[in-house]
Amino acid sequence: MKFLKWAAISTAAITVLAACGGGDSPDEGSSFDLSGAPGSLIASPTALTTLTPAAFTAALTQAGAASLLQVTGAPKCDITFNYFQYGTVGGAGEKTSASGGIMVPGGADPACTGPRPVLLYAHGTSTDKNKNMASPQDGEAALVAAMYAAQGYIVVAPNYAGYESSPLPYHPYLNLEQQAQDVVDALTAARKGFAAINATANSKLFVSGYSQGGFVSMAAQRRLQLAGTPVTAGAHLSGPYNLGYFGDIVYSGRVNLGATLFSPLLNTSFQRTYGNIYATPSEMYEDTFATGIETLLPSTTPLNTLLTTGKLPATALFAADSLPKPAGFELFFGTPNLIKTSYRNAVLADALVNPTAPRHPLRVAAYKNDLLTQNWTPAQPMLLCGGNADPTVFFSANTNTAKAYFTGKGVPDQAVTVLDVDSAPTSSTDPFRLAKGGFAQAKAAAGDAAAVLQAYHGTLVPPFCNAAARGYFAQF
Repeated sequence: MKFLKWAAISTAAITVLAACGGGDSPDEGSSFDLSGAPGSLIASPTALTTLTPAAFTAALTQAGAASLLQVTGAPKCDITFNYFQYGTVGGAGEKTSASGGIMVPGGADPACTGPRPVLLYAHGTSTDKNKNMASPQDGEAALVAAMYAAQGYIVVAPNYAGYESSPLPYHPYLNLEQQAQDVVDALTAARKGFAAINATANSKLFVSGYSQGGFVSMAAQRRLQLAGTPVTAGAHLSGPYNLGYFGDIVYSGRVNLGATLFSPLLNTSFQRTYGNIYATPSEMYEDTFATGIETLLPSTTPLNTLLTTGKLPATALFAADSLPKPAGFELFFGTPNLIKTSYRNAVLADALVNPTAPRHPLRVAAYKNDLLTQNWTPAQPMLLCGGNADPTVFFSANTNTAKAYFTGKGVPDQAVTVLDVDSAPTSSTDPFRLAKGGFAQAKAAAGDAAAVLQAYHGTLVPPFCNAAARGYFAQF
């Protein structure tokens, strides 16, 4: 969920990466589908740049991000970053379009030749309207490229409806059915363009994502399964799978870091889908923030500017005198705050009276979009990875609860693997010992407790959960 820093890829790194290749013009023979139908490929993918292993390595090293290569391994393949647009739907089923990236490996290394596995990757929360997974200038895209495409995976990475060139005036954030359809539509469209960009896929399809993307990737695995599309395996990383209960936790006062960003994204998503989260924004939001908040995120204005100009509070989700206020969560109570106490009290009252059968519109929407209320069991294996001290997407409430849910549904223990990267290796044969050891070193180098807290979800966990995911996929 958290706005991802992906700090291992610095501004200097992405500047160098942007200079490593030139954009190509669309093929003269591009095949256009202007129907806007879900899964339609609007035009043949366009190559933006190609990076050789040497160029990619040099750029990362020059920018001081060589430590990332210690996690991902040295690049083996050339990577061509392709941009594409596809038809999909919004949260209320309205026709729209979105864009994304297709990373295609190439080169002489055996890992880069012949039919390659496909990874459908779902990105984490971003406040940047211009987020573009087709560009190595995006830090998350660069990490995914280094981790997967440079090692021989064809990566399909949607930007989602509401981002980049999408005309949808909002993002259907954590809308289970829409987000699942969105990324599956992207995969469907991308496959239609594979031949034009020399992307030759084998029969293996993997699905993964981080944070918001972990939720989306699990939703996509479910949707593909229900549609009868074979998925080889999934790796869902630090996702808010247990959305309804997680929301109850936040409103109880145990607020997650970044809640003042996630709340407007989620509330607007549900309001545009169901129309009943509030009568007007001022019913939910304090007057200081109510005007314009429905169109605030995602934004072309930098996040820091939104915070420093008073468009959003940095941490104060609730009023200073709003109760309950659990010890240790005082940071999230203050003035000016985002959510009105009257609205919070209504949510809390419903949670008290109707804990498992919500009636308040916000709780109804959250539980409706909860991956653990869908009465489904994965037919393909999955890895659930995160860190136990995550202050943004609580590990126990989401990852551990998801494992317990699937176990209760009769899913064999070996079919759903849980990895806490913030734990000691169980033995010298622990298959995740390198990810755990690497995380421990990175955590120790991050600084004091406050620095670790700030870096935990958006910087420390992502490389190591992605490395674990790649290792997990390698067994199939």
